Amino acid sequence: MNGPAEPFKIKVVEPVNLPSEQRRKEAIREAGYNTFLLLSDDVYIDLLTDSGTAAMSDNQWAGMMLGDEAYAGSKNFYHLDQAIKDVLGYNYTVPTHQGRGAEHLMYSYLVKPGQIVPRNMYFTTSKVHVELPGGKMVDTIIDEAHDPESTHPFKGNVDFKKLQGFIDTYGADKIAFVNVEMDVNMAGGQPVSMENLRKLREFCDDYKLKIIFDATRSSENAYFIREREKGYESTPIIEILREMMSYSDGCIYSSKKDCLVNIGGFLATHDKEIFEATRSMVVVYEGLHTYGGMAGRDMEAVARGLREGAQYEYLKYRINQVRYLGELLIKVGVPIVRPIGGHAVFLNALKFLPHLPRDQWPAQTLAGAIYEDSAVRTMERGAISKGRDSETGENIFPKLELVRLTIPRRVYTNTHMEYTAESVINLYGKRNEINGLKMVYEPKYLRFFQARFEKLE
Repeated sequence: MNGPAEPFKIKVVEPVNLPSEQRRKEAIREAGYNTFLLLSDDVYIDLLTDSGTAAMSDNQWAGMMLGDEAYAGSKNFYHLDQAIKDVLGYNYTVPTHQGRGAEHLMYSYLVKPGQIVPRNMYFTTSKVHVELPGGKMVDTIIDEAHDPESTHPFKGNVDFKKLQGFIDTYGADKIAFVNVEMDVNMAGGQPVSMENLRKLREFCDDYKLKIIFDATRSSENAYFIREREKGYESTPIIEILREMMSYSDGCIYSSKKDCLVNIGGFLATHDKEIFEATRSMVVVYEGLHTYGGMAGRDMEAVARGLREGAQYEYLKYRINQVRYLGELLIKVGVPIVRPIGGHAVFLNALKFLPHLPRDQWPAQTLAGAIYEDSAVRTMERGAISKGRDSETGENIFPKLELVRLTIPRRVYTNTHMEYTAESVINLYGKRNEINGLKMVYEPKYLRFFQARFEKLE
């Protein structure tokens, strides 16, 4: 048996079609070899992202029918507020339309021009929201995170020597806050240990620094703590989550991942000053402080999904489906990031396509090739995502040049994982025949969403 059986049964299905080989070639060319620009109708298995792509439960759909669409004081906001108190332990909540809305409010309030934000590896939208008010995001993750073949169990951990170095160089007053992502996306879905979070709280208390979590995939991180960290083997996931969040001053949260919904987000905090400031800002940018850009029905789905997504049996199934795909690839020598992460399998494009120079965009090339081979949509997580240096304008080529095969929650079966693996394995067998790309259009911000490419012959 390939991992635990699904802790659910299928109630509704959505038909999908496999485009012909000719159509796949046309579609990826029309999209400028950018999988974000493909039409959904041209995609057979969509592994672009786990954001907003989950299948909601009957309980969540039932909650949608109880949406209170009052402009002010919606009862669904109070259900959401209570769920956040119960599951994460935060006293104050500000709802937003999705995670980057929460980032905008939190980071624009906390970041002043010239300050830096140490973080355990950047994420694209987080980096931009630090830079827009005049700050700079710097990397404080342990070195093992930059090594795809390292099997360190908590590659998301903060490196305290690096953090101390930034304090010594810039001064504590130039640190806006310390940012910690759960299940670090750009490192391959790698978790942070409870011990590291506990020590970070003590470290930051010494310098009177705030800690803000990107808690978007915190439930999956909690599962890894239970699986890998001594002393937590039988601890309920909610207890692990509440301890994790107790080491922070607040968090931003995209509900579109662990809350198993299609839209929504929030920021939450223990700090009343942060709450009052961001609650004041939300009415300018998002909506009233009791809906923040979400409909009442969506807030109800988030409230129920936050509780569902913290259930151990569901997380066990979820993590092991991702692991199943990764192990199929490891068996035949396809280079991936190890250990296999929480939400995706990440292909090591530099080892997959070693004949391509970095300025021919190996990860972008590989994502396009996978689609052309099988109509499986994946995405680049490398130099295109990293972007340019904000001061010099030069391309940044990170150590990790990855293609992310992101598994939507409760959507695909293990047979879909096998089909995907067959496509990747097929391409790996003829990898030397794959030509690179050149970029022909580049937008100013978050270029990976809209950049266009042409194939080099």
